[in-house]
Amino acid sequence: MERYIGTVSRGVRAPIIRQGDDIVKIVTDSVLQASRVHGIEFRDRDVIAVTESVVARSQGNYATVEQISADIRNKYPEGTVGVIFPILSRNRFAMCLKGIAGGAKKVILMLSYPSDEVGNHLISIDKVDEAGVNPYTDVLTEATFRELFGYEKHRFTGVDYIEYYKELINSQGAEAEVILANDCRSILRYTKAVLCCDIHSRERSKRLLKAAGAEIVYGLDDILSAPVNGSGYNEQYGLLGSNKATEDSVKLFPRNCQPVVDGIAKAIKEATGKNVEVMIYGDGAFKDPVGKIWELADPVVSPAYTAGLEGLPNELKMKYLADNDFAGLSGDALKEAISEAIKKKDSDLKGQMASEGTTPRRLTDLLGSLCDLTSGSGDKGTPIIWIQGYFDNYTN
Repeated sequence: MERYIGTVSRGVRAPIIRQGDDIVKIVTDSVLQASRVHGIEFRDRDVIAVTESVVARSQGNYATVEQISADIRNKYPEGTVGVIFPILSRNRFAMCLKGIAGGAKKVILMLSYPSDEVGNHLISIDKVDEAGVNPYTDVLTEATFRELFGYEKHRFTGVDYIEYYKELINSQGAEAEVILANDCRSILRYTKAVLCCDIHSRERSKRLLKAAGAEIVYGLDDILSAPVNGSGYNEQYGLLGSNKATEDSVKLFPRNCQPVVDGIAKAIKEATGKNVEVMIYGDGAFKDPVGKIWELADPVVSPAYTAGLEGLPNELKMKYLADNDFAGLSGDALKEAISEAIKKKDSDLKGQMASEGTTPRRLTDLLGSLCDLTSGSGDKGTPIIWIQGYFDNYTN
């Protein structure tokens, strides 16, 4: 019988996960229970995904503001830190900044403008143009910025992030100075000790700063890359990917994730006989066309996944085939011709016109975006996503 349903993404409910819980068992049991209750049969190449948040929670991978401060004091013994290119986020960066300020005497905060790295705007680019400011070269003091643009709150959060971050620094007993610039080397006019807080451009920033004469250069990925006074840590990403947990702690990005995905795949195979793919996902990799926010505030979409999720899609563009190769066909003849073309397609379609317009992104980034949109970030209570039919095509 011909199937009429393609890809299906389902959110799976799970118990509230706490430190020390067996995440492999909980995910496996939750998906198996969903299968029994809702009558859903497993298939080979189903994808089981679990959000990084509950993995980190089960690991107890947390750190306090004071533990962040201790690492800052170790790395910046003179007490002045140039903090550059943080994202504008109460959830993602505020507690990190609180810890940084607690370990410093003075913080020179350099914000990018008109927006941060992931698209949170301080002001619109149109206002920058109207003011005659060149964002590629002009360095603005806080006073100059206020004179040009006034006090403007974020359209979604209602927060004036310059004021908010400055007050946060002062609340920890540190002096705060705010400047705005888009060349990382601009900070060197103020200090030679720099903490790069950008996410995806951090390696370039570090390289440019060191070449320009910076004396101390670290990134957020270097803070809590090892335990400090009993803290959690992430040897690869440090504070990157962390989220606010409480008013004085953060939950770090999970670590040692490969055994988790491999363990879930093994447990599902033993229970069902099916070979499923498993991944851990964080932020999706998509952009909001209205708010201009690029979702990916985590260092990667997926910190761990099974081997079958490596690579990119290898798909033909059906509308290209219909409009070009088989333009003279219709009905069953067109269906048969396209089906045969799909069955006989090359194992690598890169560079071929018939694949033009297909999505040239990694499978884990595409699937992670689907998972993030399915689970949401609020109270849906579905930290596990079960995807079926993702690897099917028109011939299945």
